[in-house]
Amino acid sequence: MALFGAQLVITMIVASFLQKLSPHFSLGRWLLCCRLVRYLHPTTEELRQLAGITNHVGKGKNKGNRRSNGQQKKDDQSFKVPRSLDIQLESTKVQPLDVVNLHFYPEYQWLVDFSVCCVAVYAMTEVYLYFMPNGDGEFNLSLMWCLIAIALLLKVLFSVTALYFMGNESSGERSMCVTCGLFFFVLAMVVLIVDEDILEFGLDKAYLSLNESVAGFLETQGVNSKKSASLIGFKLILAIWCGFVGAFFTFPGLRFAKMHYDSLKYARESAVWKLIFNVSFISPFLLLLLWVKPIARDYFTVRTFPGMKSTLMTPDAFETLRLVAIVVVALFRFILMPSYLQSYLNMANERIAELKKEAGQILSTEIQKKVARVFYYLCVVALQYVAPLLMCFFFTFLLKTLGKFDELLLSFL
Repeated sequence: MALFGAQLVITMIVASFLQKLSPHFSLGRWLLCCRLVRYLHPTTEELRQLAGITNHVGKGKNKGNRRSNGQQKKDDQSFKVPRSLDIQLESTKVQPLDVVNLHFYPEYQWLVDFSVCCVAVYAMTEVYLYFMPNGDGEFNLSLMWCLIAIALLLKVLFSVTALYFMGNESSGERSMCVTCGLFFFVLAMVVLIVDEDILEFGLDKAYLSLNESVAGFLETQGVNSKKSASLIGFKLILAIWCGFVGAFFTFPGLRFAKMHYDSLKYARESAVWKLIFNVSFISPFLLLLLWVKPIARDYFTVRTFPGMKSTLMTPDAFETLRLVAIVVVALFRFILMPSYLQSYLNMANERIAELKKEAGQILSTEIQKKVARVFYYLCVVALQYVAPLLMCFFFTFLLKTLGKFDELLLSFL
């Protein structure tokens, strides 16, 4: 208790709260069931009626025909219908019982609920440390929560990405993941050699701090080592990490682009919604500009405009602005999550519309699978959407605490 003090009490309270509240209320479940509408696949009987197929009964029931009973039952369930069949899908509101058996639903629900508790622990811990700064030299326990959440997010992203490496029909997905991983690795190497006067990632300061920390740790262990870590090796490790993260984010990025395109298509008649979706789409790019020194820092903290006695912002306020901007953009994307998921669920209706334009015949079970698969992978899509946002949250929290922005950020919030 002397090491953590009140932080351990906060952690135990939130953990108990998570255990007791999860069976009754779940933010992850609520996001899926608040106002989403899914499409039901047509039943076998409905397809028979639309295709004008009547049920038939076999004439022979002797012993010689018994071996074909299983195949006949399968044929009764699967039959060919015209692709241009006029199918009108029924829609229904997503209910809690509907999502229980979805693929990756337990991982999705636990991840979202645990992340909410991590944010709560972090907020309460920061408030406690604000009123009791450096109380008894306590370790900031909320950092452990953030690290655990990041580890869970990476594990889930790895599990989702591993789906594209399973089966013989996933060669294209595997090639895409590997290619994008190598591309982001090379891109990270190029970015990391750019001078700090252009892209201010603070890697030089981080490298010096790492050497000091390692040297201090070795000295406490009785090891005298004056040799510092290689800067090239340090940046190489970061580039490899960026390559792995880029591979994990490949299909989440492609999925979000598809949902954004569909959302704009459904919002044609609303200029406000089109503006909201477009701002959501370009907001990460605008965030990146805040780390381009000639565009952002020099403009806000160095340049003095005519009629002004000082710069627009102080360097500390600018650092805080960047952290707040990341949180605001992530919250903005999180609020729009139901709208993007609904655009994904509407893909079932689009598949049937595209099917009507084709000629020939198709098995009835294939039509049902085309519609049912959309809802079955809803939680996978939700994970691909929410996991990058949560990682931005927790990495921002780590940067805020370890970067010593406590007082300024609390004044902003």
